[in-house]
Amino acid sequence: MKQINPALGAALVAAALLAACHKTGSNAGADVSNPANSAPVNAAQDAAGGVVGMASGVANPTTAAAFVPAATIANMYEIQAAQIAAQRGHASEVKDFARMIIQDHTKIGQQMQKTLASAGANVQPPADLDDRRKGMIENLKAAGDTDFDLAYLHQQLAAHIEALELMDRYASGGDNAALKALAAQTKPVIQKHLDEVKRIGGEKLTGKAGG
Repeated sequence: MKQINPALGAALVAAALLAACHKTGSNAGADVSNPANSAPVNAAQDAAGGVVGMASGVANPTTAAAFVPAATIANMYEIQAAQIAAQRGHASEVKDFARMIIQDHTKIGQQMQKTLASAGANVQPPADLDDRRKGMIENLKAAGDTDFDLAYLHQQLAAHIEALELMDRYASGGDNAALKALAAQTKPVIQKHLDEVKRIGGEKLTGKAGG
């Protein structure tokens, strides 16, 4: 069984801790009828969920039966979260990033469908998100206007670290040649997104600022 990449694992743990530092309120007093008036939501929960997701993904064998659902759910989450961000994002860079995510991950999804049609993997991709990603989407919808951009970027940091590990793991040890090639092809796209998230978020996201 392949072990979690120490650098990626450490980055996810750091993301969870940083998100906890940025979380200045709870949903206890949130006005759920108006997300714009809600207190900051569970950024720490979102980032910590990435640690759980990556650990559970790496614990699974590198089989098509494990990879296809994990990759499909991650891709659907990316598109849904980006659709929200494209509408609610404040910074132009965040909105531009969201539009790039929609374009790139729509293409990734189409490539997955095309590959599955000829790969002989006999795996049916899921049609809906898992509970963890549904919770992340709900947290994003509940984020207040002033907190939205950072909440989205925190989710994207954790999600792309997890996705990069998933693609790397399957590309290097997967059991289906066509899906291995797809994972290897997708890795640079995920890395590009991760680099862009870090650039946009800057010190607020990476924790380089003191205090």
